[in-house]
Amino acid sequence: MKKDPKIQELMDFYGHWFDDEQTVKDGKMTQELYPYESLFSPIQINKMTVKNRIVMAPMGNISMCDETGRPNEKMIAYFTERAKGGVGLITTGLVPVSHGLDHTITELDKLTYFPRLDRSRTCFAGWRDLSANVHSYGARIFIQVTPGLGRVGNPQCLVNSMKLPQSASMNPSWYMPQVPCVPMSAMKLNKIIKNIGQCAADAKAMNIDGVYLHGHEGYLMEQLTNPAFNRRIMGPFKDWQAFGIKTIEYIRERCGKNFPIMYRIDLSLALNETYGDKMNSVSSLKKFRNGRTIEMTLDYMKNLVRAGVDMFDVDLGCYDNWWLPHPPGSMPPGCFLDVAKIVKDFFEKEKILSNQGLPVPVVGVGKLGYPDLAERALREEKCDMVMLGRPLLADAEWPNKARTGRVDEILPCIGCQEGCLNEFVEGGHPQCAVNPRTAFEEIYPAVPPKAEKALKVAVIGAGPGGIECAVTAAQRGHDVTIIEKSDRLAGRLNPGSAPKIKFDIKNYVEWLGGRVERAKKDYGLKVELGTEATPELIKERGFDKVVVAAGTADVTIPVDGYDKVNWIQAVDILENPEKAKDAKKVVVIGGGVTGCETAFMLNKEYGKDVTVVEMAEYMMNHTCTANRGYLLKYMYDANIKLLNCTRLLSFTDGGVKVLRNTHKSVPDPYLTWNPILPENVLNPLAPKIKEDMKEEVLEADLVVMAAGGRPSEKLFLDIQAACPTIEVYNIGDSFKAGKVFEATKSGYNCALNL
Repeated sequence: MKKDPKIQELMDFYGHWFDDEQTVKDGKMTQELYPYESLFSPIQINKMTVKNRIVMAPMGNISMCDETGRPNEKMIAYFTERAKGGVGLITTGLVPVSHGLDHTITELDKLTYFPRLDRSRTCFAGWRDLSANVHSYGARIFIQVTPGLGRVGNPQCLVNSMKLPQSASMNPSWYMPQVPCVPMSAMKLNKIIKNIGQCAADAKAMNIDGVYLHGHEGYLMEQLTNPAFNRRIMGPFKDWQAFGIKTIEYIRERCGKNFPIMYRIDLSLALNETYGDKMNSVSSLKKFRNGRTIEMTLDYMKNLVRAGVDMFDVDLGCYDNWWLPHPPGSMPPGCFLDVAKIVKDFFEKEKILSNQGLPVPVVGVGKLGYPDLAERALREEKCDMVMLGRPLLADAEWPNKARTGRVDEILPCIGCQEGCLNEFVEGGHPQCAVNPRTAFEEIYPAVPPKAEKALKVAVIGAGPGGIECAVTAAQRGHDVTIIEKSDRLAGRLNPGSAPKIKFDIKNYVEWLGGRVERAKKDYGLKVELGTEATPELIKERGFDKVVVAAGTADVTIPVDGYDKVNWIQAVDILENPEKAKDAKKVVVIGGGVTGCETAFMLNKEYGKDVTVVEMAEYMMNHTCTANRGYLLKYMYDANIKLLNCTRLLSFTDGGVKVLRNTHKSVPDPYLTWNPILPENVLNPLAPKIKEDMKEEVLEADLVVMAAGGRPSEKLFLDIQAACPTIEVYNIGDSFKAGKVFEATKSGYNCALNL
């Protein structure tokens, strides 16, 4: 089993990066390097000039088009907003060209949640409108073309149309490893190459500035161009480089030498370096041990340039270690700059030039939404451009604000991936947890409309939902007062930002404070901290409307023995880790996000021996696959014990009594190589979990309760009963316990309707 030492070094570093002082500093929203002369310098790509070095990553598209695939008003407004915000180059999300060939990309009745350029001329107008809008703000746009999804596509085609998914070779489906993906014929693959060339020619005719090949992350193009997935022993595509090179050559044949071609690639799948010996024992990983090495990838990239590629962006990983190509908040800032530097140095050493005789730009990717870090990456020549995805969803004005020195006003991405990724996995379309306007630009104006009548409004609770509601209402002209019983803003985000891996949340907490201060100055917002809101107070102050955003109350599991053990709520240990100072063995009750992040902090930052108890099948269910994958990988490496299918029975002297299912059918609690399917998706081939229940006593000096929270509805109900003439709204966690994503949306929508 081959391992690249450099990739292994990076994989190990990602588990303890927060011990490195410079990396921690890189993740702060500072402007010490302002003015950002490198970031806002032009660059030539083929015959085209891009006004600055900022590339919008391929995020959007899915379920943001008509069901026929035509770009609609939502999709056009979404990309136009980013162009208006100052980005130099926009890349669209996936646009497949293999409908009828790759069974995983087409829905029933031949509908699709992907945009299309191949269906008919009825789709063309949407693309022409999109390119015209983007160009009107001086931005360029490339269309991201994909040959298909293959083994990482939706295997429901087996149920819907009785057709197996396909791949380069016989590979297991990622979503349902019990489903085989059969090899795609050479005839079909040649047809896909022709489709890509036609799509590129059509894109050029639609005034799109370039084409962007989706060759990374284990999608169909990589399945054909990586020996981990392509194990063909005969035919024209047994050479794993052949499909990619033939594709580029045909695009050049159709579009000429002056049409820019960008290629997205991973330097390594990093599977061997991620899973080690598990590559030999996990059935759905065994086939993938012989992936491209760094040297093989560099050789392939050299040949792609010869065929006609003008530029690359480079990362690591695939679906089977999904937190790499989709780095969550817990990954380090600038996590793939070393990867880009390897490619850039190779191109310079080998004197590799494009077919226009130009150096081949290498785009750095991976958590670069911190202006000083982005600027330094360019100054130190680690990359030639920087790609921002989620930061531009959080704040479309990121480029304009950075260029004009308003870094403190940039709304930072928190890395939760709940809106941008998990939302469309669950059936929605990409959005943003911290920016409720994202992907609703066609509905919500940039400046909230003025209220017809100014009202006196109380917002109870200064968490993210309360602040969003209060500031938006104040912008509309209402007389707004935030009433918060604690002595600080941001609610539970304060303890939530305590672990070092939660630095993105800390940035957001600081931004919320700055936003409130600006709203006090600009809109007359009032803030009363350390004040308990009551029905009597509301009556006395004469408010016209009241918004309750009071958050949650911690759950305490009703079992015996609380007096026999040293226990504490997770929120309290996050607020004051010193309370765990004397504990050596810690048991965390609850394997949700809070429980696992608390366990990780106690182990990695304070050296505790930690066990996590979760009664469900999976740890961190309903959490974005990438975010839970990172934690599970590095909890495994840190020997943090995870006990799933385990129920708390009681507390005993110095320990915890649990009832644990020890049957071999219980899922591996560290499972990251396959996803948890949404609950509305049935996998009839999934093995059934059988029971072999045994009582166990877990030794513990400290027990941390992380059993979740329940909505704090009492205050809302009391005010509603006591103040019948006042409109009262209940939003955020006090309505239904959720995440920042739900809180900000409810706060914003409520404020627009006050």
